[in-house]
Amino acid sequence: MKASFSLLAVTFFLLPVLSHANMLVGGDSVYTVRKGDSMELIGSRLGISWKRIMRENRLDPQKPLKKGMTLRVNTRRIVPTVLDNGIIVNIPDKTLYFMKDGQVESLFPVALGMVPRKDSSDWTTPLGKFRVLMKQKYPSWYVPKSIQTKMEEEGKPVETIVSPGPDNPLGRYAIKTSLPGILIHETISPWSVFHFRSHGCIRVMPEHMEGFFGKVAVNTPGQVIYKPIKIALSEAGRIFIEIHGDPYKKVRDLKAAVKAEVDQYGLSDSVDWQKIGEAMKEKSGIPQDITADHNKTYQSRRELHGQRRTD
Repeated sequence: MKASFSLLAVTFFLLPVLSHANMLVGGDSVYTVRKGDSMELIGSRLGISWKRIMRENRLDPQKPLKKGMTLRVNTRRIVPTVLDNGIIVNIPDKTLYFMKDGQVESLFPVALGMVPRKDSSDWTTPLGKFRVLMKQKYPSWYVPKSIQTKMEEEGKPVETIVSPGPDNPLGRYAIKTSLPGILIHETISPWSVFHFRSHGCIRVMPEHMEGFFGKVAVNTPGQVIYKPIKIALSEAGRIFIEIHGDPYKKVRDLKAAVKAEVDQYGLSDSVDWQKIGEAMKEKSGIPQDITADHNKTYQSRRELHGQRRTD
């Protein structure tokens, strides 16, 4: 499937799906370079490694981007789980999925909490279920004590409250969740999106946050999950796997975890384990076709209906 990305917003088009769960979304598309774009900003906007975009478009890093230039991009991904209605944030793929009636209403890349280090505070984004408690337009930022301490250590003026405005890191929109201290908010640092660069909060590109803020309601349920390995069966009967890195070091044995995921759906005899090995090595975050050559069409569409749902 091919589609052009609007100059105003990035749109993800749904591919045919197997069932209510294990959805494949996105596809091969074309992005048109905007004024002021950089490769890192494009990667943040699309939720794709900017280095991959450069490599696949054979771009010379020494040559500047030009407005109107078109880039081939692959935005395909697997929805990790579903809610009837609500928000799913999957940490390894750095993506927020907004569900309505069991389908993807919208999805977009996000910035999440920093990868833990021994010499710093723990600013990882916590896992767990939550509800939307409050929505605020032009919020003030009440600076957490841990960030005040960081300001002091770095020799910066220590601020306790930052008023609304262009220097407020919460931007124009903030959604308070029931996870302690965790907001879903617009960011004034869009290049930080699709990276682990926040102090735990979930940062959203301005162009995505504006639409999302209007759609989400107080009391909307949600969950932050950790699923670096995802499997889907396409409408055409092809088996796909999507493997991400393990930023918070929660997967002890990647090979065993992948095997368990494949076995869960009874697909061990239908996949090419050499292809899986290559996908494990690359960890590209892009769904890879792992269908065994002898299994060119997989007839049953019920094998993956056992996907665990998040209720």
